[in-house]
Amino acid sequence: MAVKIRLQRAGKKKMPYYKVVAVDSRTRRDGAVIDTLGRYQPIVDGDQFIVDEAKVIDWLKKGAQPTHTIERMLKKSGIWSRYTSR
Repeated sequence: MAVKIRLQRAGKKKMPYYKVVAVDSRTRRDGAVIDTLGRYQPIVDGDQFIVDEAKVIDWLKKGAQPTHTIERMLKKSGIWSRYTSR
């Protein structure tokens, strides 16, 4: 089973927020979730990207592939450099 770390949309119309989740790569965007890792709130001022760093690094070590968007967010928050330095 190929696992991806990606965004799952939630919220109402024109007011989105996203859950950062680990899912089977074959499932649809809002399909079954293996693990919830955090959230991303693009319309909130302040801290928009909040994830459990230990869970994210654990999934990356297990071979989960982040989407391009998630990888950029992890690099921006500094989690990606902590993962690659281990």
